[in-house]
Amino acid sequence: MPTRNPRINITFEPATAGVLAYLAIQEEKSVTSVAKELVLEALERREDMALSTLAEIREQTIIKRVKHRDAWK
Repeated sequence: MPTRNPRINITFEPATAGVLAYLAIQEEKSVTSVAKELVLEALERREDMALSTLAEIREQTIIKRVKHRDAWK
């Protein structure tokens, strides 16, 4: 049965593949699931960094401050 999720093939250097295998053994998981978790963590971290940068830009922009009660009138 075909999978709904796309497959991505990644080639690692032997040392990196060894680290993934070691982590998989330690966590009692498959190498694939460990690699997937690490990729998802990295994507989340990058998203956090991008949102943090956006927040800093918005903080530096001169904007008109509105009082809370005035915003809800």
